[in-house]
Amino acid sequence: MPDIRIHRAHHLGLPRARQIAWDWAAQVERDFDLACSVLEGDGSDTVEFQRTGVSGRLIVAADHFDLEARLGFLLGAFSKTIEAEITRNLDALLAGAARPAPRGKSDGPVGGKAGKTGKTGKTAKAGKAPPAAR
Repeated sequence: MPDIRIHRAHHLGLPRARQIAWDWAAQVERDFDLACSVLEGDGSDTVEFQRTGVSGRLIVAADHFDLEARLGFLLGAFSKTIEAEITRNLDALLAGAARPAPRGKSDGPVGGKAGKTGKTGKTAKAGKAPPAAR
């Protein structure tokens, strides 16, 4: 069973939710040194993330986000603090998405080239570049 579970409903649609997820992944790569990869699907996407002591995934759908994370022994003691930080970051991105997008800004994620890797050298799945490689 995951140590952290977060569910957030939204009304963004998949293209905008996808952009939020990619922004979130770029943020956690930068701030928490997580390695992220993206598996893009027809009805939902999966952002997988990991580093020593934590692994998980963020399911991105047209009407919700579901995040599950498993924490190692050392980080397990801080699960409530970590969950609060993840919740705050995701909620802030969702709040920003509720505001109208600036004119000329695309609703979809900025595409990467197949085979690009993130800062940790992991190849993205399904030919999508991880957020840090964009």
